Amino acid sequence: MFAHDRDLLAIEPNVFHEVSWIGQRLVKGTGDLDDGVLTLATFDRDFVVAGVDVGHVVVVNNVAYEIVERVSATEVAVSRCRASVDAAAVWPADAAGASVEVRTFGPQVGMTHDLVLRLLGLESAEIPGAVGAGAVVNGAALSRVEALGALHLVYAAAGSLSGPGSALWERAEMYRRRFAAERQTAAARVDTDGDGVADATRRMNVVWLVRG
Repeated sequence: MFAHDRDLLAIEPNVFHEVSWIGQRLVKGTGDLDDGVLTLATFDRDFVVAGVDVGHVVVVNNVAYEIVERVSATEVAVSRCRASVDAAAVWPADAAGASVEVRTFGPQVGMTHDLVLRLLGLESAEIPGAVGAGAVVNGAALSRVEALGALHLVYAAAGSLSGPGSALWERAEMYRRRFAAERQTAAARVDTDGDGVADATRRMNVVWLVRG
């Protein structure tokens, strides 16, 4: 996938608070924060078993942080949300006996990822001889459009329970519009012949015709 939970957090800081129940819970417990390293003290599943890694988001004492490194099964390095994944980590304040919860919107990101690939005329599954996600050489450039689409799905699910006209419903509509606008400008650089060099540019604002 081109986007991760931290990309959703960067766009919508409230998503892991106001609609966290839409996501899938991976880890719940308590722990200590010390110099940017979160160590689990009690937990239902450790980080390895739960598949928690770089790009996930952990909520510590109701504050969301991005995970920048998985140190061990019970330790992760965390940072306040950075402007980009290349920026230096910003360590949070230390905390002892803190509540810890990791939730993911991975299913919504995955659904949007498949949609983005189809709009680009690429296969979402690995098919011998077919051009798929692995051929995209600038995946980072597509993280924003994928994150916006996932946020629309998240808030649409939440808004469906509160009904048309509700704040969550309006938020879903806003992200639907932003996703549609981002589709008009996002471009994938694609290596169609497998030589490691991009030789085509594909956009999501065109219709792909394939001879049957």
